[in-house]
Amino acid sequence: MPVLVAAAVCPHPPLLVPELAAGAAPELDALRAACDDAVASLAAARPDRIVVVGSAPESADLPHGGTGSFAPFGVDVTVRLGAGEAPDLPLSLTVAAWLLARTPVAVPVSGLAVAADADAADCLAAGADLVRGDSRTALLVMGDGSACRTEKAPGYLDPRAEPYDAAVARALAAADPLALAGLDPDLSEELWVAGRAAWQVMAGAADGAGLGARLTYDEAPYGVGYFVAVWN
Repeated sequence: MPVLVAAAVCPHPPLLVPELAAGAAPELDALRAACDDAVASLAAARPDRIVVVGSAPESADLPHGGTGSFAPFGVDVTVRLGAGEAPDLPLSLTVAAWLLARTPVAVPVSGLAVAADADAADCLAAGADLVRGDSRTALLVMGDGSACRTEKAPGYLDPRAEPYDAAVARALAAADPLALAGLDPDLSEELWVAGRAAWQVMAGAADGAGLGARLTYDEAPYGVGYFVAVWN
């Protein structure tokens, strides 16, 4: 019987790290607090292990975690995920490692990088595989919504972006794996969505789990949709 006891969804903008945000750091204080609370909820679920899921250029299973750096963004901050054996974590898992360092957990942590263009069926299957067996598994799922919410957004303004993000927010607020499973990879790419593949891995893991949900953050600072949610 698959055992998914909790999942936390957080975004992965580098600006979450105050050293990177510099004078703009207070602008994301509410987002950081929501992420901290979401990570703490994973520990409260008493899992046997936590798997961090995030998008990357290529898929990779990281059973012993890895190390990541924010040096490409101008600050020499290095973080470790789990045992930290794999070098050069993608941004999504690097931000996750930074969040986990703020709210340490006392269980093994591993990583799963998912190719940003991965087929939806493959993502769902990967999620189902994560919860096979008897271990009480919790997921920390990293992903941004559309980066096309305003004219100053990285992907400029696209009128489809707000309805897309609203549908994601509804799915996260209702713990609706089916809605996340139905996200269109092509539309997601057009809207510069960085979380689609990771959310669909979560959907595969949560199918049939009967989890409740709380959506604790749904904003688009800098024209990018950021969500924080807890399923447990």
